[in-house]
Amino acid sequence: MALCTTIGLFLNKPFKQNAVQSNGFTVSQSPSRMASQSHDGSRPPSPALPQQPQHPREQWGSKNEFLLSCIGYCVGLGNVWRFPYLCYRNGGGVFLIPYFIMLFFTGMPLFLMELSLGQYGSAGPITVWKCCPLLKGIGIGMLCVSTLVCLYYNVIIAWTFYYLGSSFQSPLPWSCDAPANAPLFGHCKVSSGCVCVSVFCSERVLGVVNSHGLQDPGPVRWELALCLLAAWVIIFLCMLKGIRSSGKVVYVTATFPYFVLIVLIIRGATLEGSLQGVAFYLTPVWDRLANAQVWNDAASQIFYSLGIGVGGLLSMASYNKFDNNVIRDTLVITIGNCGTSFFAGFAIFSILGHMAWRKGVPVEQVADTGPGLAFVAYPEALALLPGSVFWSILFFLMLFMLGVDTLFGNMEGITTAVLDEFPQLRVNMKHKILFLALLCFGFYLMGLLLVTDGGIYWFTLIDSFSTSFGLIIITLFMCLGISFFYGVNQFCQDIVDMICLCPPWCTKLLLYFKACWVFCTPFLLLFILTYIFLEMYRTSLHYGTYVYPLWGKALGVCIGVVCCIQIPIWATVAICKESGTLKDRFQKAIRPLNSWRVNNLNISTQEPRVEPERIEGPFTVTLTEMDFTGIAWESSEA
Repeated sequence: MALCTTIGLFLNKPFKQNAVQSNGFTVSQSPSRMASQSHDGSRPPSPALPQQPQHPREQWGSKNEFLLSCIGYCVGLGNVWRFPYLCYRNGGGVFLIPYFIMLFFTGMPLFLMELSLGQYGSAGPITVWKCCPLLKGIGIGMLCVSTLVCLYYNVIIAWTFYYLGSSFQSPLPWSCDAPANAPLFGHCKVSSGCVCVSVFCSERVLGVVNSHGLQDPGPVRWELALCLLAAWVIIFLCMLKGIRSSGKVVYVTATFPYFVLIVLIIRGATLEGSLQGVAFYLTPVWDRLANAQVWNDAASQIFYSLGIGVGGLLSMASYNKFDNNVIRDTLVITIGNCGTSFFAGFAIFSILGHMAWRKGVPVEQVADTGPGLAFVAYPEALALLPGSVFWSILFFLMLFMLGVDTLFGNMEGITTAVLDEFPQLRVNMKHKILFLALLCFGFYLMGLLLVTDGGIYWFTLIDSFSTSFGLIIITLFMCLGISFFYGVNQFCQDIVDMICLCPPWCTKLLLYFKACWVFCTPFLLLFILTYIFLEMYRTSLHYGTYVYPLWGKALGVCIGVVCCIQIPIWATVAICKESGTLKDRFQKAIRPLNSWRVNNLNISTQEPRVEPERIEGPFTVTLTEMDFTGIAWESSEA
């Protein structure tokens, strides 16, 4: 009869050994590490087997939907009204040299980092920081920036709606031929510039002449309030079903602006004086390369036009398939975005050159930037063309498409972050629709401040500081955190796991991006940040002739601080949740959570898969007579 001895090995607390996917392989966590976490009271390990069945995450209907959504998100109003102005102000064609240098050493690396982080983690801007809980504040900061951008960006779409509706009148209401502008007609004849469009913008659209400044917003302008409501209703309807609905809308909204730009370039090329405008746009001034402002403008334009650090790219990439080629997407989208900016400059300056020729003044006297270009200078130029009503409708329809696409990405960053934190909203369609409706309505109510008589002052304040130093700090910490806390080697290996079936050149190109993440990109971000702080200290904020008071500028600084201060706040929370010495707490806080790679267990199928559960204790070991015989025999041999 076999002699059986049972030995019970009991631990202080039973635990489960997780099996998670790491670098393409299934690995099990060390029992000693998990046991130590249980004893010291730190973060408990996340079980590999969820308590409730996980619903599969949505994915893009096709590769084209993701590419068009990203291109539409990046190619926004700034490509049309900011890049051409910066190009002529900073030396014409010479500006392209620092512009593309900043693209290759700052824009592309950060763009790839966001896409890769979202795709590998299959999570939004907050949940994705399970890879390094210490940096969760980066995701919260992204959410703050995205909220501020959505708040004022849809006001631009409301202005576009107003101009689009006014464009169906003949003659155009801002032209000198309009009956309402008859009292101004004599002044237009003797002046080198037409004041009708400026009067239309400041009095009939903005109502800024009725306000004395930031402290005097005045009443809400009901025309703009209705346009803002219509804009938010359109955004709500387009995002009603998430990426399944917005992914279809971008087939129109992302491609239509290119059609309009081509038509405008062809029309502008036939106008007298257009070559004068194009020459002004591209004539190189080599001395400008020695100016630090030129390099700062190039870096900021690359940074803002690609939409880095707001969470939209990260969220859209989270709906990709795991094996999507993120390196190829990065090259296509970033180069396409910068090419569009350069391409749009010809459409803008060819027609501005014609307007300067008609007035007999230099091009610099009719060129402007920002809203001044889109809603004053260019509409005035369109009013001088034959068939001005058609060209005006086409132009403002293009601005509407550009604005909607960018807002899709920003809203996707907010909704994805919330739905990932509260997954029950994603499961229940009614709750999801209700959440989206409340979100859009909340933005509408907050946006009413920006459509008052003095709303343009608040618009300029939020626009100037929401994407200023706070956004740069957020992106800087994202770059440093992934490179040195999560580990740049591990991050590159994660990308290799995703693109292992792609051409070999993709893997080789990672060496270049790795060098940028560790050295070039942080240095350039510090340069931009330093320049922003110097300019903030030396210059005053103003809109037209109105100079903002000190308390207004301080309020703007507070807006930027609220975004970036989330990083130390949530880092402190993450450290306080751990136990041990301060060094131990820090090391545990930068360690990825056990659930970090669980989302990627369903790489090839939509059906959720989980690794089998293993119970390590308590358990028993049964010894037979053969075991004791073997031990005795080994002893006798010794």
